[in-house]
Amino acid sequence: MEFVFDLPAIPLALAIVAITCLLALGGLMGFRRYVLPHLRFTETDTNISVALIPSIMVIYGLVMALISVHVWEANQQVQAITSHEATTLSALYRDASEYPEPARSEIQDAIRGYMEYVIREAWPLQRKGIVPTGGVQLAYRIQQAITTFEPTTESQKILAAETFSTYNRMVEHRRMRLDAVETHLPVEMWCVILFGAVICFITSYCFAGADSRVHALLVLLLAVFVGLLIFLTAALDRPFRGDLGISPHPYELVYEQLMKR
Repeated sequence: MEFVFDLPAIPLALAIVAITCLLALGGLMGFRRYVLPHLRFTETDTNISVALIPSIMVIYGLVMALISVHVWEANQQVQAITSHEATTLSALYRDASEYPEPARSEIQDAIRGYMEYVIREAWPLQRKGIVPTGGVQLAYRIQQAITTFEPTTESQKILAAETFSTYNRMVEHRRMRLDAVETHLPVEMWCVILFGAVICFITSYCFAGADSRVHALLVLLLAVFVGLLIFLTAALDRPFRGDLGISPHPYELVYEQLMKR
């Protein structure tokens, strides 16, 4: 089902909501025809149902709220990681501008090549859920260009130390970005989401005296709401995938304003 996370946002939302509505209404029709006639609801049973059903709905709503907040926060953390990596690359490029030639051109060319790779090759792979590996040699090329320079003055020593420190921060952010490519909710969590929705639908069927049209309308509204919650979770579950996936805009901005020849 990985292809689901690559669908455009609006078709994905419509598809999930439509599926939940069809399943909910189909289950209601089957329940009212085959199950409900065999159940005998007393006044006490009705009172219990009225008390229990909202409790189940509230619990499911709280679970979905916590999961949605977790997914949103994880998405924002990954976005912050990409912004930090782009920022450290910008700082690294500016630090390199203070180096004498030919070290200056070597370092800046290496940084520019790495940035072009991230934007043009790494990001399309990330949007497919694939961890890119081509940046290893390009990052190492930056390191070689920095470490081969031999500072001769105190100011150059300070500059070299600060540049290497900035490079290390960039490598840390790069590693965290690559780790985030495979970030997602575990299968067990998705089972809780989906089976919880099924439980909500089944409990909403247990109204013996309700008018069938009113009953169907209420179940339909519940299905729409549950479908939207599932869509929101799915759309944000993979940070780099789909229409709501994180874009390489911070890198493009740094490249256009600072590195483009």
